[in-house]
Amino acid sequence: MTGSATPVTPTLPYPTASWGRRVLALFIDWLASSLVASVFLGVRALPFGSLIAGVDPRPIDNLWILVVFIVQTAAFTALGGGSFGKLVTRLRTVRVSPGTPDVRPPDPLRSIARQVLVVLVIPPLVFRGDRRGLHDLVAGTATVTLETYRHVFRRVG
Repeated sequence: MTGSATPVTPTLPYPTASWGRRVLALFIDWLASSLVASVFLGVRALPFGSLIAGVDPRPIDNLWILVVFIVQTAAFTALGGGSFGKLVTRLRTVRVSPGTPDVRPPDPLRSIARQVLVVLVIPPLVFRGDRRGLHDLVAGTATVTLETYRHVFRRVG
């Protein structure tokens, strides 16, 4: 027999970011999205805002925060190579392509698809040994540190 039944996907030739920094970036993104949503929805949209304002939370408010989160993170990723939280925590989202590393940020469609999968929660929890979650595999992306980005990707561009 000349091959195996399942294809082996090679790991990346560069390291990906740690889980701690990714979770911190996610927390910052969610907080930023809540702050932006609070401009339109009032104090209820802030974390614990309903308790502070003494009003009952409305489930629709959470949906709007989620929409702001998807739009914010996808736009920042497509334009700047990482969401607001990732940029603050010195992380970048890069395209994964065979051969030479691609220095361009993910395109808007990949960025939106990636963020929709992130909010579904399950894809980020299903990951490979190189710490790329299902959302990264589907979008053809990886999250790397700024140091890795500068070392690997900027010398190509």
